[in-house]
Amino acid sequence: MSIPFTNPLTIPVLGFCAYSGTGKTTLLKKLIPELNRRGVKLAVIKHAHHNFDVDIPGKDSYEMRKAGARQMLVASHVRWALMTEDAVEEDPKLPHLLQQIEQDSVDIVLVEGFKKLELPKIELHRAAHDKPFIHTHDKNIQAIACCDETELPGDLRRLDINDVAQIADFVIEYAKNWQPANINLPLSPAPECGCEVDTSKTLSVRQGIDKILSYVNPITSSEALPLDELNSRVLAEDAISPVNVPQQTNSAMDGYAFKHSSPMLASYKIVADVMAGHQYSAVLQAGEAVRIMTGATVPAGADTVQMKELATELEGQVSFQGDITLGQHIRLAGEDIAKGHTALAANTRLQAPEQGLLASLGFGQLPVFKRPRVAVFSTGDEVCQPGEPLKPNCIYDSNRFTIKSMVRKLGCEVIDLGIIHDSEDALADALSQAAVDADVVISSGGVSVGDADFIKLALERVGQINFWRINMRPGRPLAFGQIGDSLFFGLPGNPVAVMVSFMQFVQPALRKLAGENSWTQSMVPAIADTGLRSRVGRTEFTRGIYHLGVDGKLHVTTTGAQGSGMLSSMVKGNCFIVISEKDDQLNPGDTVYIQPFADLL
Repeated sequence: MSIPFTNPLTIPVLGFCAYSGTGKTTLLKKLIPELNRRGVKLAVIKHAHHNFDVDIPGKDSYEMRKAGARQMLVASHVRWALMTEDAVEEDPKLPHLLQQIEQDSVDIVLVEGFKKLELPKIELHRAAHDKPFIHTHDKNIQAIACCDETELPGDLRRLDINDVAQIADFVIEYAKNWQPANINLPLSPAPECGCEVDTSKTLSVRQGIDKILSYVNPITSSEALPLDELNSRVLAEDAISPVNVPQQTNSAMDGYAFKHSSPMLASYKIVADVMAGHQYSAVLQAGEAVRIMTGATVPAGADTVQMKELATELEGQVSFQGDITLGQHIRLAGEDIAKGHTALAANTRLQAPEQGLLASLGFGQLPVFKRPRVAVFSTGDEVCQPGEPLKPNCIYDSNRFTIKSMVRKLGCEVIDLGIIHDSEDALADALSQAAVDADVVISSGGVSVGDADFIKLALERVGQINFWRINMRPGRPLAFGQIGDSLFFGLPGNPVAVMVSFMQFVQPALRKLAGENSWTQSMVPAIADTGLRSRVGRTEFTRGIYHLGVDGKLHVTTTGAQGSGMLSSMVKGNCFIVISEKDDQLNPGDTVYIQPFADLL
C-alpha cells in the first residue's frame, strides 16, 4: 500500500527503490561521484532496517551519547555530524528527515529505501532475480533502470542499470524539470509589478534561477539548415544514423588479419595486401593472412588482427609474437553508431564535434529550432556610444557590448536598440516595440535602489516586472518579468555585475528558450591557493584564474582587486570562484568550486 508523501523542501527529492540484492547501494556509490563530477551537490538519505551506530565505542562522542545525551554533535575542520537519539516504534518519517537537510547547500536529495512512500523514484530491476515489478502498483516511478534481459511493458522511461552516465543524465534532467508543488507551468501572468525594490523579495541564486526558468517556454518552431550553418544551433529532431559507424568491420591497426585458432599456428601464408578504401574479395581460409592497413575492411573469414610491430615476415609467411586474443584490434561495423540508432538526440546544441559527427554520417542538412531574438539596450544620460567624443561627467557604454557578445555566443539573434536616455516616454516606446520584435529584452542599469525612476515607471506602464534582491555579490539587484509575450531582464549597471548576472540568470533562460533542455552550469572542484572571504547567507562570485598544479590537480587563485566596475579582472580571469552561502571564509588548501568562462566568455 502506498503512503502519501509531501516534499517539505524547495529542492527535488528522488528515490531509488528495488528488492533487496538488486544493487541500490552499488549503483549509488558509482552515481554519486559521477554527479559530483558534473557539479551537482547532493544529499543522500538511506533507510536502515536495523539498529546502527555511526561512531565508534570508546570515542568521546559515542560514550557521551550512550551516557544519555539526546543529541551529540561532533565536529572537526573536515566535517561535522549530529547524532540524535529518537527511538520510535515505527519507521522514521521521511519528511522529518528531509527537514534536517541544509537544502541551501545541495541541489537534490537522493533517497535509498522508503519504497512504499508516494515519492518520485527510479526503480531498479534485474531479470535474473525473477522479482515482480514495483512500477505496476506505484504510479510514482519515473523511470526503470534495468538489464537488457528485462522485458518492460508500456512507455515507462527505460535506463541501462549498468550505464551510470545515462542514469546521471536522467537525474540531472529530472532536477532541471522539477517544480515545487505550488508551481504550475506555464505561469501567466508574470509577477506583479514592484516599482520599488521590495526588500522582502530577497532570493538565493538558486531560487532566482528556478523562478526565472519557470516562465521560460522553449521555442518549438524549427527550420532546416545546411550543415555549415548549424554551429551553436539546437537540434529540433533526433538525428537517426543512416549508416553504420564504422560502415564495415575494419582494422584498428596496421598489421595482419587472420582467423584466430587455439593453439595459434606457427606461421600464416600472406595472400594479399588490403589498403584503406579497398577489400579482399575472397574468403580468408585457415592458415592464411592479409597485410592490412588501419581503417581497411577486414576480409570475410578473418576475425583478429595482430599489429605489424609484433609480427615477423619471411618468404611469404608471417609469424606472430606476444599475446593474441580473439577479435583484438578489430572495429566492428556499427560499434560506434548502429544504422537506425540515434546519433544525436533532439535538444542537443551543435558545436564542432557534433557537426563533424553529422558530416561523417552524410547529413547535408538538419532541422534546428529557430534562434531566440534578443533586444539589448543601455539606459542613462551619462552613457556615451564608443567611438564618439566622451561628454563631461559621462562614461562609455560597455555593458551593451558584453551582453551582445554573450548573446551571440549562445547562438541568438541580436537586436541592438542602442542607448535609450532617461525619458519615461522614450523608454516605454522602446520597450513596447522591443517586445514585438524580440523574444527577450535585456537592459542594464536602472534597477538599483536610488536609481532614477524612469525605467521603473516605464516598465510599470508596459509590462509586469518584479524587482528582486539576490543574495549574491556582485550583481545583487535584478529585474525580471514580461513585456507582452517577451521575457525581460533588467541587469545591474556595474560592468562586472552585468556579466555575473547574465551568466547565472540570463544564460540558463536563453539556453532553455533555444531548446537546450539538458544544459547545466559547469561547476568544477579546485584547490584554493589563497584565502577567500565572503558573508554567510550570500553567494560570492570572485574572479579567478585556474591552472593545473604540479601535483596534477586543478588550483585557483583570485585576479586581485574585485571591484564591480573592474572589467580588467574579467579579462585577466578565466573563471568565477563560487563561495557558497554557508561559507564566510575559505583557507588556502580548501576545495572550492569554480565556473569556467569557456562556455560563454
